[in-house]
Formats: sequence, C-alpha cells, structure tokens
Amino acid sequence: MRIEQHPVLQFDRGEKVHFFYNGQEVEGYTTETIAAALHAAGIRKLGTSPELHRPRGLFCAIGNCSSCFMTVNGEPNVRICVTRLEDGMIVEEQQGKGGVHYDSRD
Repeated sequence: MRIEQHPVLQFDRGEKVHFFYNGQEVEGYTTETIAAALHAAGIRKLGTSPELHRPRGLFCAIGNCSSCFMTVNGEPNVRICVTRLEDGMIVEEQQGKGGVHYDSRD
C-alpha cells in the first residue's frame, strides 16, 4: 500500500522503475528505498532469522538493525531500508548470515 495523497504533505515519487525480487518483477519509484517499494507491493516477509528460521520483516527502517539484510545485485548484507531503488536492481532474500563481500582492489 502506497499513500497517494495527503492533506499536508506533497510527494515527489520520482521516476517509476522496475526491479526484481526473488525473480518476481516489482515496480517502485526512484525516491523510495527498496524496503518501501517491497512494502508497497505487499511483500512483508524480508527473510528468516539465521538460527531459528523465524520470518523477519521491516523493523527499524533506519539502518540500525539487521532485519532487512538482503543480497542486492550480487552484494550480500545490503540494508534495503536505507538503499535507494534503481531501475533493474536484482534483490534476493538472503539465507543465513550472508557472506563477506571483498573488493578485488583491496
């Protein structure tokens, strides 16, 4: 669900873009985070806890917790609650604790 109108606030949605979540095409806007676009598309489960395998959803929405870690364009442990949406992104639910991303320039 996306708020379309508000009596006080004005929304600048930016451009409409499409991205892929677990192989499913989803649409959002360039001014949204990945998590906001997923939430607006009705996707509430963002992953499972690594040890007890309980469902995880959006928790803090400010980048302080680990509930929204996902793999984005092949990079693990991306906090999707603070990452802006871009056209063509590939977002995948992360299983377990993810990996460590090394840059070959290090």
